[in-house]
Amino acid sequence: MSSWRNTILKDFVPNVARLTLVSDPDCLLTEEKLAMELRERGFDLIEFNDPIEFRYAYESKYRSIWDRGEHTDLVVILRLQDAELESLPYDLLQAGRKLAFSFGDLFPNMSYPVVEQLDRSLLDSLFDAQKKTSPDRMGDNATRDFILRHVFGVAAELISTEVDLLRFLLRLHYGNSAIPSILADRLVEVFESSGSFKDWSLSQIIPDAEQFFVFIQERWPIFLENLNQTNQIKDDPAAYGLKVQGPVRLPFDHQDIRVYIDNLFVERKLAPVDLPGIDIAKDSWILSGISAARSDSEDLRISRLFELVDTANVSMDSRYTDWIAFAMKWAELSALIHTASNADHKKRYSETGQRLNGLFADWLETHYASLINLPPSTPAMLHHVPRYLARYIEGKKSKKVALVVIDGLSLDQWVTVRNIIQKQSSDLVLRESATFAWIPTLTSVSRQAIFSGKPPIYFPSSINSTNSEEKLWKQFWQGHDVSKLDIAYKRSLGDGDAEVAMESLINPAQTRVVGLVIDKVDKIMHGMQLGAAGMHNQIDQWCRGKYLISLLNYLSRHDYEIWITSDHGNMESIGKGRPTEGAIAESRGERVRIYPTPELRSQISSTFTFAREWFPSGLPDNYFPLVATGNDAFVHEGDSIVGHGGVAIEEVIVPLIKVERRTQ
Repeated sequence: MSSWRNTILKDFVPNVARLTLVSDPDCLLTEEKLAMELRERGFDLIEFNDPIEFRYAYESKYRSIWDRGEHTDLVVILRLQDAELESLPYDLLQAGRKLAFSFGDLFPNMSYPVVEQLDRSLLDSLFDAQKKTSPDRMGDNATRDFILRHVFGVAAELISTEVDLLRFLLRLHYGNSAIPSILADRLVEVFESSGSFKDWSLSQIIPDAEQFFVFIQERWPIFLENLNQTNQIKDDPAAYGLKVQGPVRLPFDHQDIRVYIDNLFVERKLAPVDLPGIDIAKDSWILSGISAARSDSEDLRISRLFELVDTANVSMDSRYTDWIAFAMKWAELSALIHTASNADHKKRYSETGQRLNGLFADWLETHYASLINLPPSTPAMLHHVPRYLARYIEGKKSKKVALVVIDGLSLDQWVTVRNIIQKQSSDLVLRESATFAWIPTLTSVSRQAIFSGKPPIYFPSSINSTNSEEKLWKQFWQGHDVSKLDIAYKRSLGDGDAEVAMESLINPAQTRVVGLVIDKVDKIMHGMQLGAAGMHNQIDQWCRGKYLISLLNYLSRHDYEIWITSDHGNMESIGKGRPTEGAIAESRGERVRIYPTPELRSQISSTFTFAREWFPSGLPDNYFPLVATGNDAFVHEGDSIVGHGGVAIEEVIVPLIKVERRTQ
């Protein structure tokens, strides 16, 4: 089937021109599937953001190849309008052909300001709808209605009952894609004009999934209390102390609604409530929403999570967002498995994990390189995170950001951390997402990518160390017009008094950007002898010591926008033998080995067949990783360790959490 990508790909025929300059203001060429197709055709993509960085990559990687008379198909992508290409260096303009692509070319009859706000993963549905309907020229509202109907599957004018609205909101917020604000505003406008939902706080619960889940959470115990009673709703809704306005009672028991509610509790988007005295049947659909309802409630949740994992449709054709959504479910299951003692569950988990991590490693080999240059509007990789934060404070001197990197924290261990934070403070809202670490998942590679905002190819001299992080962090922000005096960085945190540490580091009235490294989890990992269960146990104990909550409360009180992430995860692995390679490996980790040449790497990989030769996308020259897959490790046969550096889901997909203070 013809797609919008074909209209672009027809201009990319290999061996036509060694250099192509592309005006791409709408980030079309870096869309995940299009970027992958271009690479499969032999085209290398490089962004022109910083002239000095670009010149380094251009001269070292491509100019020398051309000087030897060899050919490469290089595509230089610029976030510029076509007319602005002439501002490029003269030697590029002379050597390259020029192309331009934009939403205006793909969707000529739609409103550009509306279409440009769509996530690029939605363009396929929009392009197909355009082909089928051939719409006339549309203004803003007509474009918004067209997208809502054909992309999101909602005709706002047909939603007239509470069940209709609740079903739509559950489908919207349970999915992977957030609705753009310009479309959410249109829905609010249409619903409010109908007068059907005047009691609902539509402007809160349509655009904001977290607010919607608060809305649902507050009404769940009211529904339970009235299961066996009639007309027990209090006359004054204010008596319930609800934070999100709306009807007090919702039709949770409607067959179209309850199918979502069960999954939301299983995945912990909603928290079960404790209502003693309610008699619940063993097979009741509401059981997952009641804490300690039965002694086997944990087993029930594990079984339901296994069902969700087994029916997940991740495949070689999945997008990175599909893997992130899956990883969130996998993390919930992992956290339960590692803190429980059921041998059958552990066996099933191990077998499932081996299969999934094999598929994930295959997917990474094909798709990973296409993630590097994705726009940072939704950070797909760790080096996008500071670029995303820079957009937040750009031109706004009053805004401040704090990035807290918990070294080595895996997504399932975040589940343990989250559960404790939620018990320690009801004032903090944790907006959960995830992103991809750099491969190999080593601290010196992935954490430096976070603080530099760059792929590792741009810090080759320090790739085996973390000592340049502070310099890279300050260089990044100075490049975004933040004064060096307004930037703070500190590592080796995690013990002692968090507030005292912050008071000696920052001046809240002046410091605009804070970068912090908590290395407590990494220390726990490197001393761990009790496997994944021991990791969760010690992380639990550390969190209960209140260092992290104290840090978050301090930053929140001083009006910092707080983000938490990790440089890599970790996993429990079993030794398959240690290479006897002498000094030929530059790094000899438990889950990864680094070699200076591909030949040396191949010598080892021929013996250790469980490992993969990772082809260096975005990595410096002379840096060739051999990475472990599954739960195998480069340690003595049969030894159990908790390590990192490989390509498992647990190591590569890491938490990315926005922390907010709840507004009353």
